[in-house]
Formats: sequence, C-alpha cells, structure tokens
Amino acid sequence: MIEGTLCFVVDDDEVLLIEKRRGLGEGWYNGPGGKREDGETIRECAVRETREEVGIDVDTPALSKAGELTFRLDGDPQIHCHVFRTHRFDGDPRPSEEARPKWFAIDEVPYDRMWEDDRHWLPGVLDGRTVDGTFHFEGGEPLDEADFVDYDIEWDVSFDE
Repeated sequence: MIEGTLCFVVDDDEVLLIEKRRGLGEGWYNGPGGKREDGETIRECAVRETREEVGIDVDTPALSKAGELTFRLDGDPQIHCHVFRTHRFDGDPRPSEEARPKWFAIDEVPYDRMWEDDRHWLPGVLDGRTVDGTFHFEGGEPLDEADFVDYDIEWDVSFDE
C-alpha cells in the first residue's frame, strides 16, 4: 500500500489547490502532496512535496494533522493518505512539471474537477475539522479510472503524531 500526504494551504478565505499535470489524477485538482520516501517522516513528506510541486515552504510546526484517508480498490487498500492543513507558509506558488497552483475561494472549490470522494471530506477539513475516512472504489486500474462506490467517515478525531 502506498503511504502519502496532502497539504492544504489556507490563506484567509482561500485554499491553494494544484491541477495535476501528470500521474495519478492528471487534470484534476487536489492539494499538493505525494508518496512518502524511505526514511522520511510523514510531516517531512508533506513539506517536501509542497515545496517540489508549488515552490513554497510550509512552516513545519504550523502543520496541523487534519485527517487520515484510506482508499480501497475492489476491497484492497491502495493508498493511505495523511492530510495536513496550514495557514503559515513562505513564498509565492509557482507551477512545476507536476502541478499548476491556483488559489480558490473556499466556497468556490471546484469539486466537479476533483476526486469524487473529496466533496465528502474536504469541506469539513477546510472548516477546521479532522477526519478519518475510508473510500471504496471498484472496477478500474489505476484508481483514478475506478468508480467511487461508498465511504465511511468519522469526524473530529484525534491523531497521535
């Protein structure tokens, strides 16, 4: 199973999203993030991926653990994702080979151009809540070609870090 991160940078009433330029979810919006590398902590992964994808530095102590999401395909776990949220960062977002960054008003997040499961958990995360969720997909490989079928969510959970 892949272990990865997402990092949602919030500035006042806007959130920084990326349009993926390649790989899983290409053409869709999401938060910066990606796969954890060997020897790296989850927080280090979130910081590194955000820097690589959009060129900004997030303040590691200000990263708040907002969720853990497990994505299952045909019953088998595929991805376990640690979700972070922060209001503190340095730099101006810039495009990279992986991503085109764009600020969106929180009430105008383009859920129709995101993973189908995002509309079930991201609004709560952007509202300051924490989430532990499992999302079930069927019938496609890779995961972004599968059908979203069901989910289980627990809100306002605490995470040991």
